[in-house]
Amino acid sequence: MTTGRVRGIYTTAITQLLRNRGCEVVQASEPIRERFDASFEAAPADVAIETTRDRQGVELSGEPDAVETVASELESLAIDSFRWDDAVPRGAVFDCEVVDAGGGGGATVDLGDGRRGYLHYDDADGYVDSGNRYRVQVTEPAPPWTDDDPRVEPTLEAADGLVALSRDRSGVSAALRGERADELVGMTDLLSVDVPDGWGVRWQGTAADADLEAMGTALERAVDRAQALEDALADAPETPGEPDHLAAPRTTTWVWFGRESRFALDGVRREVETTMAGHHRTKAADRAASAAVDFAEAVCESPGESDDGDGFPFDAVSRQFGPTTGDRLEIGHGKPDGRLISLGRGEVTDWDADGSITLERSMRGGGSYDALGVPKEEGDVAITKFREGRWWYPTTYRDENGTAKGTYVNVCTPVELFPGTARYVDLYVDVIRRADGTVETVDEDELEAAVDDGHVSEELAEKAMNVAAAVERALSK
Repeated sequence: MTTGRVRGIYTTAITQLLRNRGCEVVQASEPIRERFDASFEAAPADVAIETTRDRQGVELSGEPDAVETVASELESLAIDSFRWDDAVPRGAVFDCEVVDAGGGGGATVDLGDGRRGYLHYDDADGYVDSGNRYRVQVTEPAPPWTDDDPRVEPTLEAADGLVALSRDRSGVSAALRGERADELVGMTDLLSVDVPDGWGVRWQGTAADADLEAMGTALERAVDRAQALEDALADAPETPGEPDHLAAPRTTTWVWFGRESRFALDGVRREVETTMAGHHRTKAADRAASAAVDFAEAVCESPGESDDGDGFPFDAVSRQFGPTTGDRLEIGHGKPDGRLISLGRGEVTDWDADGSITLERSMRGGGSYDALGVPKEEGDVAITKFREGRWWYPTTYRDENGTAKGTYVNVCTPVELFPGTARYVDLYVDVIRRADGTVETVDEDELEAAVDDGHVSEELAEKAMNVAAAVERALSK
């Protein structure tokens, strides 16, 4: 079975096409995993399908049979689909000669038989001048409908999606940080795969979700490719010679989509997801247009609903503009007299499509938490849970060991979760739950004073008191 990794604006449609064809999509992105009612393995891919930078088509690079299978499927989409096989495929090795080392950041090199490449100056050791010769590998091929030359580097690498072997590295490393990177490096010793001398192992980010079997398969395939490169270069001179093609472990094919092809892809995508007419035609135009398409389709497909059932599409708006997990969010604590007080910024640690987020803030020591009567200490963490449209939100304070010091529920106008700020107007009255479990409503007098001063209407004050009473009953259970 052919396995493929898909990325870019055509991903949903091509994923569906491949699944209909009996192919397996692997290393799926998070949106694809959410969109399809299926599981996707973090396994090696026979072919990588990548949208071109100008969004006009796709690059297919990988095993020749797998590339042919996918290219034939895409070529048959519509009358205006075109394909071209690349004479300078990804991963190919050439001896080259610099023919133009003028200004800019790189030099044009002759790869032989009329083929050209682009060598960035930073990728070469020393000064690059016309006539210099290098042994290079294609790291970024160029579609035939552009004026770009394929990018080449004086390196030797054998990659398989999850892992790459390189002559420029030693040992084992991972393109990740933290605990998972250490795990990948450590698990490599458990794999019964012998890495050839002189090759370093680099696990890619896509390996983070792979199991031991998938890691072993990927490393074996990368080792096979490294050995194939060594075999292909065994008879090559030690120093680079005349421009010539020395090895091509993979093939690259380009498929360009015309207007009818893009509309055909729309139809395939519509089998899976809400898709507006001209989805791919619009996305191919511009990144900003692409974002607008995502937003419009998300609103139509999943309007969402706030506590008041007002139909606000929080899911769509938040996914497109924020806040989402990992964002920094400020708490904009408005006052009925017009003042705005910042309660600080925190990290969004959890997000839900229903409009709920969790915000964590590190607290400074000194003073005490209002009404709770407990001291603020270094290492304390405030965990606040907001929900779009809700008339209250809770904050639980915990010490450095995770022990709760108490919970403070702020009663306010309906919360709005903007990209950078959670915004509302404080209605003074609050409900607290102390560490011993006692619950109490506080600051009613401040709300009464605000009514007397004309800052809060009697109707709004009544609403605030009703909300506080409901929260108190819930916390007392």
